[in-house]
Amino acid sequence: MQTSAVQREEDGIGSASSFYAWAVFVLTFMLMMSDFISRQVIVGIFPFLKAQWTLTDAQLGSLVSVVALTVGLTTFPISLLADRWSRVKSIATMAVVWSLATVACGFAGNYSQLLILRGVVGIGEAGYGSAGSAILSHVFPESRRSSVIGAFLSAALFGSVLGVMLGGVLATHLSWQTALIVVGIPGLVLAVLYPLVVRDYATVALVKRPGPADLANHTVRNMRVADGIKELFGSAAVCFTYVGSGLQFLVQSTLIAWLPSYLNRYYGFTPEQSAIRAAIVVLLGGVGMVCGGYFADYSSGRNYRRRLQLPAVYALGSFMVLTTAFSLPPGSMQFFLIALGGFAVSAHAGAAVAVIADVTHPGLRTTALATQTLASNLIGLAPGPFIVGTLSDAFGLASAMAIIPVVSVGAAIFFQLGSRHLAKDGRAD
Repeated sequence: MQTSAVQREEDGIGSASSFYAWAVFVLTFMLMMSDFISRQVIVGIFPFLKAQWTLTDAQLGSLVSVVALTVGLTTFPISLLADRWSRVKSIATMAVVWSLATVACGFAGNYSQLLILRGVVGIGEAGYGSAGSAILSHVFPESRRSSVIGAFLSAALFGSVLGVMLGGVLATHLSWQTALIVVGIPGLVLAVLYPLVVRDYATVALVKRPGPADLANHTVRNMRVADGIKELFGSAAVCFTYVGSGLQFLVQSTLIAWLPSYLNRYYGFTPEQSAIRAAIVVLLGGVGMVCGGYFADYSSGRNYRRRLQLPAVYALGSFMVLTTAFSLPPGSMQFFLIALGGFAVSAHAGAAVAVIADVTHPGLRTTALATQTLASNLIGLAPGPFIVGTLSDAFGLASAMAIIPVVSVGAAIFFQLGSRHLAKDGRAD
């Protein structure tokens, strides 16, 4: 779809200096790290919670899933508010909420209190990924979106690395309560800095994309509710991307949530050793996000359909590698394949989000990315850890981890279906 100069100006493409753009990237990246440190620190302290409160694996998994669940349920209204009010102010407010809730988790006296407070962490994090992606989509051109957003989303895994590692190390040497309190503080500092540095872009008017008659008559039509819904769900490519991304995140979330416990139980590592080794795998996932986004940008320059074809390849690769890994006995070869699977299972993220940003009206971009977050959380991040915990209680953790990678086959199918519609769905800018 051809884009008018006015729309391009509204969308801000090329309007930001390189220095400012990268300053925005750094702060947005660091906040995403804080977001996921707060989300995943709980994984590193699973052994301590299990021992102190005699929790089942399903209960432990719920402490991860409840965050994703509340993110999924509240991300849409919060992101819609951010789109129409202020993305920058919304981001700062979100950071304050998730950071204070994480600190409060350190004072929980029982499982129920901790579960409720973890839900509040999710409410604070709802909308951040979509608002942050919208800000970055504004200051960087489309030709670099997969790379930039892939790098931004990799902060989720780098934050998960630090969260898992800090949880295990601080809980071992101090206490699990201290671990939660310590990791909540940096987000408060970043929440103060963000609105001092980052400029929000003007809220884009919700006008319909002009048809031939509108262009001939220079007519501008305001977008109705039905038009907004069509923007969010009218593209088959975007809808298939929502589902494919959600399925792939299901596999990724179970690997992050349960690998420290798997290493603790089947390799005989201490909680600290397990957290550090699991962090290596999660770190490789972050590298996978960056590399996956870069290759998607590079290849889609010649054939835009590859923007989703490559995520399909990444998903199939993660299925084959992880299925092979968990069919092997514990040892160096298994751990190598798990690490390789961690790289592949996350590589789709940048390209998937970039496709949604490319196709959606700029005035609804944060809301569209929130819809993707909703799908990712409700399809993948919320049920994944709980499903594995339930399967683990019934059949053992090793069997549960061996079953889950098959979901990536479904993700690959949806990404491939989405790629067939990219050319005709067009782009918003």
